[in-house]
Amino acid sequence: MKKIVLPSLLALGLNFGAQAQKLNPTEQKIAQYIDAHFAQTEQLLKDAVNINSGTLNTAGVKQVGDIFKKEFEKIGFATTWVNLPDSLKRAGHLVAEKKGKAGKKLFLIGHLDTVFEKEMTFSPYTYINDSTITGQGVNDMKGGDVVVIAALQALQAQKLLDNATITAYFTGDEESAGKPTSVSRKDFIDRAKTHDVALAFETAVGLHTVATARRGASGWSLKTYGKTGHSSRVFSPEIGYGAIYEAARILNEFREQLSSEKYLTFNPGMILGGAEINYHEGKANGSAVGKTNIISPETVVNGDLRFLTETQKNKAREVMKAIVAKNLTETKAEISFSDGIPAMEPTAANEQILAQLNQVSKDLGYGEVKAGDPGSRGAGDISYVAEYVACLDGLGASGKGAHAPGETLNIKELPALIKRTAILIYRLTR
Repeated sequence: MKKIVLPSLLALGLNFGAQAQKLNPTEQKIAQYIDAHFAQTEQLLKDAVNINSGTLNTAGVKQVGDIFKKEFEKIGFATTWVNLPDSLKRAGHLVAEKKGKAGKKLFLIGHLDTVFEKEMTFSPYTYINDSTITGQGVNDMKGGDVVVIAALQALQAQKLLDNATITAYFTGDEESAGKPTSVSRKDFIDRAKTHDVALAFETAVGLHTVATARRGASGWSLKTYGKTGHSSRVFSPEIGYGAIYEAARILNEFREQLSSEKYLTFNPGMILGGAEINYHEGKANGSAVGKTNIISPETVVNGDLRFLTETQKNKAREVMKAIVAKNLTETKAEISFSDGIPAMEPTAANEQILAQLNQVSKDLGYGEVKAGDPGSRGAGDISYVAEYVACLDGLGASGKGAHAPGETLNIKELPALIKRTAILIYRLTR
């Protein structure tokens, strides 16, 4: 077993003597506990990473949930496993709760699943060098889950959670939510509504950046129709342009009219056209038969639409519908939209929580924390509850390469991130 070398504050460029002057005695004990117990924290992370918990590996997701369940119960949290209908083919969610009457009611968000399914080549918890660890889900987001647990352990050791209201909610299908989300996220949303603040522990961008906003994601499907015939007649008044040209016109006008708008993106991920097409929506695949001398009578295009606010999403949809309605000669087109994950919109309440986190960071001697670019993150579970509570995300472990083989975690920054979280929770729950 590899000997674990605890990262020192000096290695992180931090000065404990300076930070101790700004932390009260209780907060100093919290920080000291986290350093003293970091070997156990890392072992917990290693145990979780070494279990495959791809979203569709429901047994693996539950196994990771069982490991974390025991840790929550050791510090006095009541735990529940939220089962989902069999039709969703998802493992369910782990909920750990403690109820009190002091301070803000906190909703802490993690997830148990990863993008790495059981059929993929397994990547175990492995040191690359003295500061970098790789392994499936090590930063997205088993590292973030461990930040939550280790922070709460440090607080409970000082008996600081006795009168706090905290719910830790670790979903089992964040990477591929069970459909419909009105079912898979109902309990998640209902519980969040009874809290004041949601803190999510997706991958951190170091010590100095968190998310006060995340873009939402939705889908669209375009179908175009034209007259078929010999290609020598294309563009003629009688035959017109055909379905493929109409689809190309629409996609190009989407690009011309909308691509320069900040935080708005729309990607045509699949296009299918030809003399005959067969598209299977449930499997996201299809087939086409065509010849260069036959004008295509039908085309299908599927894409996504990402946005920072509901207003931005709705305005973009109206522009897209107007473009679709202006058809080329002898063609028709229709577009439909589907909602996915809502946006976590930037709000004054989110900024207030950021200000408190920023003060914690400065008091620890870590420097300022600022809001990151919302365009740099995809959608996440916190977005489902962002309209109901103040939110911050990106509080988890720091690393690189999430969703790809070789995903890494910065082990030397992990104790600092745990301390920041623990003291933020301590201050919010006073």
